Amino acid sequence: MHFFETRHLTKAFGGLVAVNDVTFQVEEGEIYGLIGPNGSGKTTVFNCITGYYPITSGAVLFKGKELNSLQTWKICKEGIGRTFQIVKPLRRMTVLENVMTAAFCRTSNAHEARDKAIEVLNFCEMGKKIDYPAKGLTIGDRKRMEIARALATDPKLLLLDETMAGLTPQEQSDGVELIRKVRDSGTTIIIVEHIMQVIMNLCDRLLCINYGTEIAKGTPAEVANNQDVIEAYLGKE
Repeated sequence: MHFFETRHLTKAFGGLVAVNDVTFQVEEGEIYGLIGPNGSGKTTVFNCITGYYPITSGAVLFKGKELNSLQTWKICKEGIGRTFQIVKPLRRMTVLENVMTAAFCRTSNAHEARDKAIEVLNFCEMGKKIDYPAKGLTIGDRKRMEIARALATDPKLLLLDETMAGLTPQEQSDGVELIRKVRDSGTTIIIVEHIMQVIMNLCDRLLCINYGTEIAKGTPAEVANNQDVIEAYLGKE
């Protein structure tokens, strides 16, 4: 039994097939990369996994349990957390309050939610900014807070959607270290990212899709040298 897998995952919007027969497996403790050109269906895969979109056909399984019919909040309770490509903090709340809202996934006790939020913010090296208003954060800190919010749900599998986009080289380097730290703490990761230097340095294995269809999977070196992947990114010329 695989820790996580999709089987022939397909999502159609009317006549448009955004994800077409995608099958992959992720083992516990991995950092697994999902790559592809803009519009290739990567975020749609995440939305299908987490129940934001009902899948058209196929299956999503986590620790052997099929998730197809579960609501988004129930999938989160099963142990799958995620970040979003476009970070939308609760702007009128503090950093601590933003993360507390996610911690209520596991408890209805405000003191426990506060303790959990402080724990993950310290883990993400944002402990000194717990009282900052979320609307005043830099993009780098917003991305880090987004990871903290996801971690506050206590995920066993974390889906990271372009957490490096818009960051400076130093922030990217710090982000890579944080992601490794998350994995080393016992959380398996699937990451969508366009910055190839980040992907190649982080991931154990990769899946590349284009127009919603798998074109290559394997180690970072195998995928990077695949002619179909090169053509998908750069064109045949």
